[in-house]
Amino acid sequence: MNEMRYPLEVVPSPRADTAWAAASLPRLNNQVARSVRLGSSALVIEQEARSDRSPSGSFHPSPEFSSGPTIASSTQVACRRSRWSCPLKAAHAGSFGAASSISNRTNLGVLSNANARYLHEKIPTWNNFVQHPAYDSFWQKHAVEYSLKQATVPNLNVAGWWDQEDFYGPTRTYENLEKNDAKHMNYLIVGPWNHGGWTHGPGDTLGQIPFDSNTGEYFRNRVEAPWFAYWLHDKGSLPLKEALVFQTGSNVWTSFDAWPPREAQAKQLYFGANGKLSFDAPGDGEAFDMYVSDPAHPVPYRHRPVDMTYPNDHPGSWYTWLVQDQRFVDNRPDVLTWQTDELQGDVAIAGQVNARLFVSTTGTDSDWVVKLIDVYPQKVESNWKLSGYELMVADEIFRGRYWKGYDKAEPLVANQVTPMNFSLHTTDHVFKKGHRIMVQVQSTWFPLYDRNPQKFVPNIFDAKEADYQKATQRVYRSREYPSGVEIPVVPLDAGR
Repeated sequence: MNEMRYPLEVVPSPRADTAWAAASLPRLNNQVARSVRLGSSALVIEQEARSDRSPSGSFHPSPEFSSGPTIASSTQVACRRSRWSCPLKAAHAGSFGAASSISNRTNLGVLSNANARYLHEKIPTWNNFVQHPAYDSFWQKHAVEYSLKQATVPNLNVAGWWDQEDFYGPTRTYENLEKNDAKHMNYLIVGPWNHGGWTHGPGDTLGQIPFDSNTGEYFRNRVEAPWFAYWLHDKGSLPLKEALVFQTGSNVWTSFDAWPPREAQAKQLYFGANGKLSFDAPGDGEAFDMYVSDPAHPVPYRHRPVDMTYPNDHPGSWYTWLVQDQRFVDNRPDVLTWQTDELQGDVAIAGQVNARLFVSTTGTDSDWVVKLIDVYPQKVESNWKLSGYELMVADEIFRGRYWKGYDKAEPLVANQVTPMNFSLHTTDHVFKKGHRIMVQVQSTWFPLYDRNPQKFVPNIFDAKEADYQKATQRVYRSREYPSGVEIPVVPLDAGR
């Protein structure tokens, strides 16, 4: 038998208890900092105790786990789109009601009611959130990503474009390890999957979105199995050269020798008058669009009813909410929308997408949600369900109080124009000819994220009912304040 390039070691998955949470959760959302993700139920209470479940396929990076090749799933490091779970016993779940809806969440009221009514100071993780709402030294010293300096064994980072729980982790892990990867031990694969979607099923669809091939089976048969055969049994060849990513829109696999691709060119899509989105910079003169954000009537993050995260009697919509048709928030007065004309040719993007906003608020704190959306033609004869569909391909939320840094909250100056620059993360997508590119901006995304009082308080966990107030938000679009979204444009044949 051939010698293995690396001896195989079974890597234990960390338990999802408070110790693991303290180590990994501080970076759950790099952009929101301490904005608490409530998932699809208040405090993410479920029928089973979350503390008894290990993150599927997770790898806890630590010096003693350095003797064999690993596949690092999207739970490897603190990450985006991950729910901050409270490890309560099942008996407590009923306290919030079995039927989950936005009204259930708003009935909780302010976050301080969580301990007062339900948790009673008995959940250490929650207490840590309350006591350390910013990304202070408490969280920094526990953050896993700071131990990720160099890959000492082959490391395949696996992610899904629409991972509803933690997309940030594997891409951030790859990014960190890539800085010192002289031995070429660090690799990345991203497919059109939700959380764990690469491990089961054909992977030919997600929700209503088809991918024209069995992407899950392709990964398991053409990437995962050859990966271990190569490193553990000295058989075959490596199934990827560096980054293998599925290009959504065109539905093809693309391969790059670096990620983000070196050929990507950053171009800004500017917000314009009358909801127009284009590559043309705005003209002179003050110009802005505005809306009123009301914490008492937040924008939902998915179609109602917002049911339980993991219901026992039906599949639930949590698994596919990121590919849900965004038309359900069209024409809301508290959601701003800009879109291009029908595209005259394909537009391919690959790499980092960034929000570049200039905003003001009548309050002294605010959240800003930005979504990049692919708008399908009004008539899709090959699949009528996709006619007019609005597919979100990049997204993020930013808590304004951290505009100067995540380690300390500072109030916004009311009615003062303030730049808000934050990442919408990485993507690989083609906006096809005849489609439109859309951007939406809003200030609530409930109950995925807790509501911002929109009045600065030192700690939102301690905010009172009276602190929550309406605020008038302005998004500027002038030559002086050119708001928009920066996208990484690549040639149509890039990675082919």
